Amino acid sequence: QVDLVESGGGLVQAGGSLRLSCTTYGNSISDKVMGWYRQAPGNQRELVASITSGGYTTYSDSVKGRFTISRDNAKNTVYLQMNGLKPEDTARYVCRQSQMGRPIYYGQGTQVTVSS
Repeated sequence: QVDLVESGGGLVQAGGSLRLSCTTYGNSISDKVMGWYRQAPGNQRELVASITSGGYTTYSDSVKGRFTISRDNAKNTVYLQMNGLKPEDTARYVCRQSQMGRPIYYGQGTQVTVSS
């Protein structure tokens, strides 16, 4: 069984920072693409950032320059450093693990709320 467990969400004022963590249990993330998605009520799920096994990163235009995704394979954990938070960043942030030809796994998510 593979479980992804997110943490680090919370309530923060606009302009503040949070660091989200996603730790995987049950397999190794070293050869996986890891990503962070977010979904707010009434909105479509949005891919916020992803990182390949080789460390190549991609970001949505809405967070580019403010968010940084990173991974620590030794800790089986991926991080999302979020700076300059805006009220429109308010959403549930969900971690995803994927690999070609393998099942895709999602965590339960962690809530981020940014007050103005």
